Amino acid sequence: MKSNFAFVVSTALLLGMLGGCNKAESPSEVRHDVAEAQKDAAENVADAQKDANKDINASTADVVESNREVTVAVAEGDHKVAIEKCEAMSGDSQKACKDVADAAYKTAKANAEAHAAAVTPK
Repeated sequence: MKSNFAFVVSTALLLGMLGGCNKAESPSEVRHDVAEAQKDAAENVADAQKDANKDINASTADVVESNREVTVAVAEGDHKVAIEKCEAMSGDSQKACKDVADAAYKTAKANAEAHAAAVTPK
């Protein structure tokens, strides 16, 4: 019996406390709470957008760097092939051929670097 009495009293106290939770706030309290919630929501959205922009910029930078690496690898491959083709020549012709191949490689590499620098997000 004592156990049932304690349960009933505990339940009554809990219901009494819950009843107080539904009390309406004053209009000024509501305005204040709404303003705070709006401010917090705006700050949270701004933070999320800032993080998203960082992620987008990081992803873009990764893509640009990958493209630069591929372009440089192609230029290196083309250079090696051109140099090997120059080996079929001799003397001044061979030297001129290698000079042209070296110049083409340097230009392609410089263009890849310049393009990457131009399109990388700041």
